[in-house]
Amino acid sequence: MEFSNSVLILIAAFGGLILLFIFLYFVPVNLWITAIFANVKVGIGELIGMRIRKVPPSIIVNSLITATKAGLALTTNELETHYLAGGNVPNVIRALISADKANINLSFKQATAIDLAGRDVFEAVQISVNPKVINTPSVAAVAADGIQLIAKARVTVRANIAQLVGGSGEDTILARVGEGIVTSIGSAKTHKSVLENPDKISKLVLERGLDAGTAFEILSIDIADIDVGTNIGAKLQIDQASADLKVAEAKAEERRAMAVALEQEMKARNVEMRAKVVEAEAEVPKAISEAFRSGNLGIMDYYKMENIKSDTDMRDSIAKPEEGKKGDNKSKGEK
Repeated sequence: MEFSNSVLILIAAFGGLILLFIFLYFVPVNLWITAIFANVKVGIGELIGMRIRKVPPSIIVNSLITATKAGLALTTNELETHYLAGGNVPNVIRALISADKANINLSFKQATAIDLAGRDVFEAVQISVNPKVINTPSVAAVAADGIQLIAKARVTVRANIAQLVGGSGEDTILARVGEGIVTSIGSAKTHKSVLENPDKISKLVLERGLDAGTAFEILSIDIADIDVGTNIGAKLQIDQASADLKVAEAKAEERRAMAVALEQEMKARNVEMRAKVVEAEAEVPKAISEAFRSGNLGIMDYYKMENIKSDTDMRDSIAKPEEGKKGDNKSKGEK
C-alpha cells in the first residue's frame, strides 16, 4: 500500500508539473507582470488569445511597452493585426519613435503600409533625418565636337515619406541622373566647356525634376570626376571612310568584271567575224574559176584585178608605217 501511494504521489506531482508548464505557456505571467509595472494594460485573456492565434506575446508586449514609454498611443490589437499581416512590429515601433523625435509626420497606418510594401521603414526615417549619398556609376557621353567624356556623380537624397508606398527606388534615380548627364554633355558645343564648368551639368540635371514619382527627394547632384575618353567623332569618320572605300572597291571590281566580260564578248565576235571572212575568202577562188568557165572573166581581167589588189596592199603599207616597223622588229626578234 505504501509503495502504491508513493507512486500515485509521484504521478500526481509529474502531472502537476506538466499542467504548470502548460499554464505558464498559455499564460505568460512574467510578461503580464512586466506590462503591469510598465503601466501597460494587457489582460491575461489577451495573452492567452495571442498564444492561441500563434502570435508571440513577447513581441507584442515588449513593442507596446516601448511605444507607451515613448508616448505613442497604440493598442495590442493594432500590433497583433500588423504581425498577422506579415509585418515587422519592432521595426515599425522604432520608426515611429524616431519620426516622433525628429518631428516627422508619420502615422502608424503609414508606417505599417510602408513596412508591408517591403521597404525598411526605420531606414526610411533615418534617411529623412540624415540624407543619403548615392554614387552613380561611370556615365559616358559625347560632346558636339565628338570627344567622349566619362563622368561620375554623387546624388544626395532624402526619403520622401509620402512617396514611399508606390514610389520608385534608387535604381530610377540613378537611371534618370545618368540620362540627364548624357543630355547635358551632348548639348555642349565642345568638351572643353564641360571640363571648365562641370557645375553646369548639375544645374541642368536638377532643373529637370528627376525625383518626380520616386521615394526620394534629390537635394543636390555633385560631379565627382570627369575623364576624357576617346575621340568618337574621328573614329566614326574613319569607320565611314573605311566603309566608303570598301563600297568603291566593290563597285570598281564590278566595273572591271563587266569590262572583262565585254572584252571576252568582243574577242568572241572578232573570232566569229574572222571565221566568216576566211570562209568568204575561200569562196573567191571558186567564184573566179566559175567565172572563167562561164566566160564572164578573161585572163586580162584577172591580171588587172591582181594588180589592183597589189596596189591596194602597197597603199595600206604606206599609210601604216608604224605597224610595218613593228612587224619588222618582230621578225628580227624571231630571227
